[in-house]
Amino acid sequence: MSGDLLLETCESILDLVGDRAEAEVTVSSGRSALTRFANSYIHQNVAETGQWARLKVVVDGRTATAATSRLSTGLGDLVDRALEAAVLRPVDPEWPGLAPPTPTRASIAGAWDEDTAVALPGTRAEIVEGFVEQGGRQTTAAGFCQTGGHEVAFANSAGQRLYGRSTRAVVEGIHRIATADGGARQVAGRVAELDGAATGLAAAGKALRSADAVDVEPGEWEVILEPSCVSDVLKFLVGHGFNAKHHAEGQSFVRVGDAQLDPQVTIVDDATDPRSLSIPFDAEGTPCRRLELVRQGVCQTLAYDRRTARTANTESTGHGVPGGEAAGPVPHHLFLEPGPAAPEELIGSVERGLLVTDFWYTRILDPKTTVVTGLTRNGTFLIENGKIAGAVRNLRFTQSYVDALAPGNVLGIGNDARLAGESHYHVPTLHLGRWHFSGGAKG
Repeated sequence: MSGDLLLETCESILDLVGDRAEAEVTVSSGRSALTRFANSYIHQNVAETGQWARLKVVVDGRTATAATSRLSTGLGDLVDRALEAAVLRPVDPEWPGLAPPTPTRASIAGAWDEDTAVALPGTRAEIVEGFVEQGGRQTTAAGFCQTGGHEVAFANSAGQRLYGRSTRAVVEGIHRIATADGGARQVAGRVAELDGAATGLAAAGKALRSADAVDVEPGEWEVILEPSCVSDVLKFLVGHGFNAKHHAEGQSFVRVGDAQLDPQVTIVDDATDPRSLSIPFDAEGTPCRRLELVRQGVCQTLAYDRRTARTANTESTGHGVPGGEAAGPVPHHLFLEPGPAAPEELIGSVERGLLVTDFWYTRILDPKTTVVTGLTRNGTFLIENGKIAGAVRNLRFTQSYVDALAPGNVLGIGNDARLAGESHYHVPTLHLGRWHFSGGAKG
């Protein structure tokens, strides 16, 4: 669907609501295509195209939401269901009202690439071929290559009208030998930027270097965390700490204005940066802007949606999400500013420590202190005298992410910032003085 058609569909839904309620509507259209491979062979190509509409109505202070994927025949039913549900709901005393009309960046330079939105299986197959070939006859490979595009239109009965679009391409996989796996992932806004061979080479190298992995004792270790791990650190640190709802409920570590993190740490949320692969407005129709969360270790502000902003007597920062009444505002477009050192230099500065390339199954234990537990996987290595000395078996960690970035514990930040992890944050490698491993993978 074109942007004009998406906006026309929004208008049609608002017309059906009429003066019976205040209303906001989001209409989305997207295409996602996936090429999967296992045992070093492609075994599946799938593609899905869909359209969705989500409607929120407010009737005498009572809010309700409904959604549909039947845009050609189901709009009247969508409106009826939302209005009927609103009558049954209690009055929402914290309803902040609809987003007012505001100017916004209707598009973001570099955020849309037509070749990525409509990429064919052959394009993805070439990327997969480059990944698989890097293991030669020594490994077997498995993973996927995904391409697609996403367009969103927003309109409300207060007059706000917005449109944005974004494309994304991902290649991720493992190379496997009899005793170990090695993994790697690359994310980009353009499929032409994916380098299957380089990604496969990184994964195969980790697997082959892990053939004779040994156990090491858990405890406090100096660590080098690759970007995939750093993305996970930011997901929990920012999602729990800088969420204004969590902060108001006393579940956040953040003290605005205090130097709680290392002076080398600057964290920004910026959906207007084309590297973030994002839509330039939130689920409530508030345009996004650059938000500096941490500057040189000092916590600067919180992320707000309209509901939390009303309570705090401030403005939304454009971080509303569907279901935000329960979840609160969530920053999605995070950047950790890089440092001057190449990853090899960071490794070279470690007398004895561990290089961790990926985390797995991370879970929050204490939101207030951001204590998280999880496992290492797909390549963990012992560093001795500035060199990789060999592979170690997976370890379980139990670590406060706040303490991990505390003053004095950040020994270096890499110059290799890139989109990483499942959240696709733009982050570099980190060198940390202490990281607590609480046991082996079995305990």
